[in-house]
Amino acid sequence: MDKKEKIVQASIEVFKEKGIERTKISDIVKRAEIAQGTFYLYFPSKLSVMPAIAEQIVLKFMEQIKKDVSTDASLKEQLDQLVDAIFQVTAEFRDVSALVYAGISTTEHISKWETIYYPLYDLVASILKENQKRHLIRDSVDPARTSQLLLGLIESAAEQVFLFNEYEAVNEQKHKAELLEFLKHALRP
Repeated sequence: MDKKEKIVQASIEVFKEKGIERTKISDIVKRAEIAQGTFYLYFPSKLSVMPAIAEQIVLKFMEQIKKDVSTDASLKEQLDQLVDAIFQVTAEFRDVSALVYAGISTTEHISKWETIYYPLYDLVASILKENQKRHLIRDSVDPARTSQLLLGLIESAAEQVFLFNEYEAVNEQKHKAELLEFLKHALRP
């Protein structure tokens, strides 16, 4: 693990434990086992780490989608797999996701948010394009725009399950079922 990765990982751990406000850079560097000056080589402030954490979450989304979504499956199966992948990563990062959103939205780093998500949007757009070629979704669907809407909807549903309410497996299953029904009808030819 390089020093930047150590800083990002340490930041995630310390932000989870202490929250953004109570975390000090000295806490992060202690956890990363680096000198404080090294931190400043990569990041000018503790909040400037937030986009790097968001990038890690997006990379995890992409890894999970590539691993779980079978391109030769039916549209229903692919949507199931996509929703499961997004829910799984959201659950994994549940403690830090809310902190990242809060940290990015309160700084000048909010403009980086879309840039961070572009590779994920492109991945989902490619899945949609492939399904258009297979005539499993409407030709009128704009894959680029729809990938953003699709991901926003799935993430929002996952956040409602894992971030905003007390977690209940039954609630997760109901959210997924309703979401999948909606997506299936929204995309079909």
